[in-house]
Amino acid sequence: MNKEDFNEGLLGFLDASPTPFHTTQNMSMMFENAGFVKLEEVEKWKLVAGEKYYVTRNDSSIIAFTYPKEKRNYLMVGAHTDSPNLKLKPNPVIKEHGVVKFGVEPYGGLLLTPWFDRDLSLAGRISYLDMQGSIQDVLIDVKKSIATIPSLAIHLDDKANRDKTVNKQRDICPILTTNENFEIERFLRWQLDRIGRQDVREIYASELSFYDTQKASFVGLQDDFISSARLDNLLSCYVGMLSLCSVDATKPILFVASDHEEVGSSSTSGAAGSFLESTLKRVFGDIDEYMQMIRSSMMVSADNAHAIHPNFPSKHDERHTPYINKGVVIKVNANQRYASNSRTIAKFMDSAKSIAEPLQHFVTRNDMGCGSTIGPITATRLGIETIDVGLPTLGMHSIRELAGSEDAYSLYKILVAFKH
Repeated sequence: MNKEDFNEGLLGFLDASPTPFHTTQNMSMMFENAGFVKLEEVEKWKLVAGEKYYVTRNDSSIIAFTYPKEKRNYLMVGAHTDSPNLKLKPNPVIKEHGVVKFGVEPYGGLLLTPWFDRDLSLAGRISYLDMQGSIQDVLIDVKKSIATIPSLAIHLDDKANRDKTVNKQRDICPILTTNENFEIERFLRWQLDRIGRQDVREIYASELSFYDTQKASFVGLQDDFISSARLDNLLSCYVGMLSLCSVDATKPILFVASDHEEVGSSSTSGAAGSFLESTLKRVFGDIDEYMQMIRSSMMVSADNAHAIHPNFPSKHDERHTPYINKGVVIKVNANQRYASNSRTIAKFMDSAKSIAEPLQHFVTRNDMGCGSTIGPITATRLGIETIDVGLPTLGMHSIRELAGSEDAYSLYKILVAFKH
């Protein structure tokens, strides 16, 4: 696959994946098309050597893997499906001052100010009771721009350009309409009807998120950048998915994309949960075989990395300043916020060097806090050797982020050529 086809596919994947549910659905379809067999956690597994499989949990996390006849020292690639956003509250409707607003709850460590004055839509999962008395789950994507969060005019806020603060309860409620007859139940039923779900007796619950309707795009005089929502961490999801689909079933490789990384990973479908461990123990039922596989395998935790901001260079350690379009970033932290060690770094560098792909290093400034990833969590839970790598990104956790048009393709090539 060449870089142009890779990036065009990436843009389509970003636009089609407004929530972790849609991301997981899209990856499932990709794996199906690539010949992977779907497994169900509630059923008994009968794996056949030489086949490829995938399994999902909560419709928001996915694991896919090859099952070769002999080699079992896996390259595992880990990412996460969630991104910071505004989630709809259970009783969201607020009618006041001539408009209808939705109450929302911030999810993850998002930058709030970029959410103002954007065209917003709504997507996610609805659980309902059908006419036969069964509970059904369905994904919806309104797609149409139905809401916005208007800024307060500078005439009414003379400090807006100096010390603007955002109240998470009061200031970020999207407005939808001036029609005060609006009913949330009728709105959701209309969305279900649009996708052919007319068998709705009662809507029980929903997990819906707002998202920016602006499409992913190339930016720059030479298409230097990719601009989109949810680059953190759909970039790595796309790279990991395509890497697995690009190798044959004789190569032991596994891809896992977990939900809830942005809020600590502590859930049934998060990296701190049992999903990956229980899946691997079902694949390798004998404890000795399982431990031999774990200790001979390696996890590449792929997430975004902070590119040096050209307007704020002092925010970086001057010797660890990742540049956009200069290669994948190896992330190191002495306090184990990243799981990289000399052994895993050497293996990754050797694979990159074998195909002449550039690499960079990142260490956060000592006087600033350091984020973390699924890497240390997975390494702790499984005991697997792990490296944390990332793709240089600007505007991380904004409603619209910026990455390079070279870097994701570079990581893809390294993973496909990885030396076991």
